[in-house]
Amino acid sequence: MKSIAIIPARSGSKGLRDKNIKELNGKPMMAYTIEAAVQSKLFDCVHVSTDSEIYADIAKSYGADVPFLREESLSADTASTWDALRYVLQKYKEAGQTFDLVTLLQPTSPLRDAQDIQKAFQIFREKDADAVISVCQMEHSMQICNTLDETQSMHGFLDSNKIGPRQALSRYYRINGAIYIQRTRMLLAKENLYNEKSYAYVMDKLHSIDIDDGIDFKMAEAAMEWMGVME
Repeated sequence: MKSIAIIPARSGSKGLRDKNIKELNGKPMMAYTIEAAVQSKLFDCVHVSTDSEIYADIAKSYGADVPFLREESLSADTASTWDALRYVLQKYKEAGQTFDLVTLLQPTSPLRDAQDIQKAFQIFREKDADAVISVCQMEHSMQICNTLDETQSMHGFLDSNKIGPRQALSRYYRINGAIYIQRTRMLLAKENLYNEKSYAYVMDKLHSIDIDDGIDFKMAEAAMEWMGVME
């Protein structure tokens, strides 16, 4: 099956200015995702979807394919990432290239590596899946979480009689945003990604760091140094 990895990297981030190309331990942040995709040797094409010529040139220098830029309508804060992916597939189809599988790899997960991608694909093949989505264990159980009203009263927040030791609490998982593998037909038909043939790839806490702001960025820097990734 022909497979494409799409890395969405629009310019103009508000949470952390130009975060997709911000230098992280010696490289533009999106370079880590491009390199992981290329090193996995699973993709016929590694495409960076961007609205910026500057971003495109950087992406190409790290081995990505950027034959066209993203349309302006798909580059706003409110634009759907999935619509951007459909646009990419349509443009390649117009150029005579089609793909059976499409994998979304967000550049804000720079510690996700080639082995993570390979392990997710292994699950996809073994399960004959429609989709595989990466998750990680939540830092705290949902059993000790609740909402607060405007008074911030803790009345009824938890039933202390039903809360046992931390080790006995149920484990909860969250989508970490690092890897989304799906059959192309699902994406184009806008089918539910979370169907009965959709499976999880569980990633560890360090590889699941998702960069949205400056604090996340510093955490990623520290984690890379701690893991011995720093060049």
